[in-house]
Amino acid sequence: MGAAPASACGGVHSPEQSGAPTPMLGGMHTPSGLRWGGSVTGRPPLRSTRGGMEKKEKAVAGERQARVADRIRVVLAERLEKGLRDPRLGFVTITDVRVTGDLQHASVFYTVMGDEAHRADTAAALKSATGMLRSEVGKNLNTRLTPSLEFILDAIPENADHISALLREARERDESVAGLAASAAYAGDADPYVKPREDDDEDAADDDLDEDDAPRA
Repeated sequence: MGAAPASACGGVHSPEQSGAPTPMLGGMHTPSGLRWGGSVTGRPPLRSTRGGMEKKEKAVAGERQARVADRIRVVLAERLEKGLRDPRLGFVTITDVRVTGDLQHASVFYTVMGDEAHRADTAAALKSATGMLRSEVGKNLNTRLTPSLEFILDAIPENADHISALLREARERDESVAGLAASAAYAGDADPYVKPREDDDEDAADDDLDEDDAPRA
């Protein structure tokens, strides 16, 4: 009859009843399971992984953009290789395709052989066939929406042709100058300031003879 009464928690005595010391936090009693950092289990708090997830999502989106752009380039190149019914279309080469982040617009860069008139006719033909070419792209893409197409003349080959023309002109001028130099003749003697060595030897020999012929005193 002298036994101590059990607690309400299944017969487990609280720290106050058992006499066990309790940890202190700023001078106040805390439950025995509480640790610094606010974790009751004693584990460190989880760090935010938002930054790593954002980088991974951007990398995945960039890879998808590249795949879609490359697929569009292949589809358009194959379709244009078959030709269009528009006689204005020249010999076109697709050089690059760039797709926006939402995959709703594609800028298609191309080159065309010929002069300015050929480039203008080809631009008009591509603009007229944009709808048909977009439908062709949509059939070969696994995307929810088919991106709009914009054809842009690539200026890099034109700059390369201009540089090649300048180099060709410079080479022709160098060849012309070299030809004039090879056929040029001296206005006077080849080297009027240098006396041949043979003449110096002959003059020295004449001076010796003169000394020998001179009367001795």
